[in-house]
Amino acid sequence: MNWKHLRVCPGLDTRAKFLASVPKNGRLLDVGSSDGETLRHFHEMRPDLEYYATDLEGNPDNYPENCRYHQGDLNQDPLPWDDGSLDAISCMHLIEHLEDLTLFLTEVSRLLKPGGRAYFETPHPKTLTVPSASGSAAGTFTLNFYDDLTHTRIVSMGALAQQLRRNKLAIHNSGTSRNWLFALAYPFFALLPASRQKFTSKIHFIGWSAYLIAEKPR
Repeated sequence: MNWKHLRVCPGLDTRAKFLASVPKNGRLLDVGSSDGETLRHFHEMRPDLEYYATDLEGNPDNYPENCRYHQGDLNQDPLPWDDGSLDAISCMHLIEHLEDLTLFLTEVSRLLKPGGRAYFETPHPKTLTVPSASGSAAGTFTLNFYDDLTHTRIVSMGALAQQLRRNKLAIHNSGTSRNWLFALAYPFFALLPASRQKFTSKIHFIGWSAYLIAEKPR
């Protein structure tokens, strides 16, 4: 779906609701930007924002025009931007890949402006027991946490919140991430053969991802 439609009702999607809260013409850094799918959706909804991206192996050719990309290893490399220079940071399904969150969370705290917010999303602990896709669809979509061989560990929102507080960030909100349009479509797709659309609707229906929003005090 084109995210420009979520401008009218961002509450239909947890990520879109966070994006709607970013100040007009603000600066947003997407961490773990990968193939740029998240950034492209963000740009569809908020073309006014100034975008930044970082990843170990990103694909900046697919990022929004004028997005500033930095290649680095978040396990060991500090980020190049100035203290207090960002209004928002998004981090989608990255922290479960990192060996140690210490440097990364320190950088998040350093980069945010007072009042700036960071959005983290990661597999919910329940994903440890979700069955993998079966039959000919086995290995085609990550349903069980360990279907992705690059996952290192589950990071619970409680543990993440404790680390964020140690970095002088306040917890604004947390919960289950969903796109309600996809979630409500699952009963229909459940009757159909395996497909990306079916699995996508399923993970939103069951609440596959947990999220947490942290804020830098003013």
